[in-house]
Amino acid sequence: MAYRTIIFGLFLIFFQNVYSQKIDSPGILAKLQKDIDSIVNSAITKEAFPGAVIYASYQGKPLVYKSYGFHTYDSIDYVYVSDIYDLASLTKVMASTMALMKLYDEGKIHLDDQINDYVSGLGWSKFGKVTLREALAHQGGIKSWIRYYTEIQKKNGQYKRNTIASKSSEDFPIKIAEGKYLHKDFYEKKIKKMIKKTSVEENPQYVYSGLLFYLVPEIVQSLSGQPLDHYLRRNFYDSLHMETVGFNPANQFPLNRIVPTEIDTFFRNEPIHGTVHDEGAILMNGLSGNAGLFGNAIDVAALWEMLLSYGSVDGKQYLKPSTINLFTATQYGNLNNRRGLGFDKPLLEYDEAKSSVAKSAGVRSFGHTGYTGTLVWADPDYDLVFVFLSNRVYPNRTHTNIYKYNVRPTIHQLIYDYLDLQLEK
Repeated sequence: MAYRTIIFGLFLIFFQNVYSQKIDSPGILAKLQKDIDSIVNSAITKEAFPGAVIYASYQGKPLVYKSYGFHTYDSIDYVYVSDIYDLASLTKVMASTMALMKLYDEGKIHLDDQINDYVSGLGWSKFGKVTLREALAHQGGIKSWIRYYTEIQKKNGQYKRNTIASKSSEDFPIKIAEGKYLHKDFYEKKIKKMIKKTSVEENPQYVYSGLLFYLVPEIVQSLSGQPLDHYLRRNFYDSLHMETVGFNPANQFPLNRIVPTEIDTFFRNEPIHGTVHDEGAILMNGLSGNAGLFGNAIDVAALWEMLLSYGSVDGKQYLKPSTINLFTATQYGNLNNRRGLGFDKPLLEYDEAKSSVAKSAGVRSFGHTGYTGTLVWADPDYDLVFVFLSNRVYPNRTHTNIYKYNVRPTIHQLIYDYLDLQLEK
C-alpha cells in the first residue's frame, strides 16, 4: 500500500500536534468533522451514493481525511480511505490537461493552433479548425458528446459481427465486457471519423464538450513518442508518489480495493467494476483523455497540491508557474464562459442550485467534477485542496440525489467556514 495512505486516526493525532499554528483548535476541528459526518451519512441514507471518501488539505497538510459507507448498498464491503474510485471527467484535467500543460511548457503545442495541426485525418473539417484554446475552454461550438457505442450495436441491440467478437484475437484485442472484444481499428475508423463529422456552431457559445479529449492520447503519442499513461507516469505520477492513479486499475490492484460504478443494462450488460464507466473510454481500451483515470483520494490530492505549490515539490519543478496561471485562468469571461483551459472555475455569478462548489471558492480557484460522483477543487487564496470521491452512479446513473441535496458544495463551504473562523484569530 502506498505510504501516502495512512489510517485516519493517525492523521487526527498529526493534525492536533503539528498543524499550522493558525489552525490550532482541535475542538472546532472535531465539530467540523462531526458536521461533515452528519451531511455524508444523511446523503447515504437518502441514497445519494453508497459510500464516499473526503480529503481536504490546508497548506499541504491534511485537514479532513475520512471514508464513509460501503462500496454498494448491500453493505458488504466497507469503504476505506485507500479505496480506488473511477474519477470520470477528472481525467480531463488530471490526464489530458496535465499532459498538454507539459507539452506547452516544452514549446511543443501552441494554444491558438488548430486541432488539425496535431491530429491526423481531420482534414479541413469544421471540428479540425477549432483551436486548442477554444476546445479546452469549451468555447469551440462543439457538440457535447457522441454515442460511439451505437456504431457497435444494431437497432435491435445486438452487436455488429464485424465490430465485436466473442473471443480475444489479434484483430479483436479490446475487451469491453465479458465475452465481448472490440476490433483494433475502431478508434481510427469510427471514433475519429464521428468526431471529424460532428457539427460545429457558426457562432460558438459555451458548450461543455469532451470530444477533443478523446484525441489527446494521439496528440501526446505524436509529440512525445510515448503513450499518454507512460507520459503521465514519467512526468507527474511516479515522482509525486501517486501510486493508485492510472488507467485500467484491475490490471494492478485487487477488485476489493476498487469501488464499482454502474450495473450496465444497455451496452455492456454487466456490473462495471474495475473498468472505466464511460462508454467511449472503454472503446479505447480504457485509455482515453476524456475519462478512464482511477485513483484514491490522497493520491489525487497530490497533483493539486503540486499545482498550488507553483508546480514545485521537493525541489522538482513539474510545471512553470506561468503555465499553471494561464491554464487555470478564465479564458472567455467576456463571453459568459467561466472555464479555464481544461479546468473548471466557479460560476461567474454564484447560484446555489447550479454550483458544484462552495460560495466561498475564490475567482482564482479551479477544479473539475466527474460524472461518477467525484470532485476536486483547489483554491490558491486559501491554499486549500478539496477532494470528494463517490460512486453516485451505483446501481445506475438515475441516482441524482448528490445534486438534489447539494452534498459537495455544502461540505466544501463548511471547510471554508472553519478556515475563516480560525484565520480570524
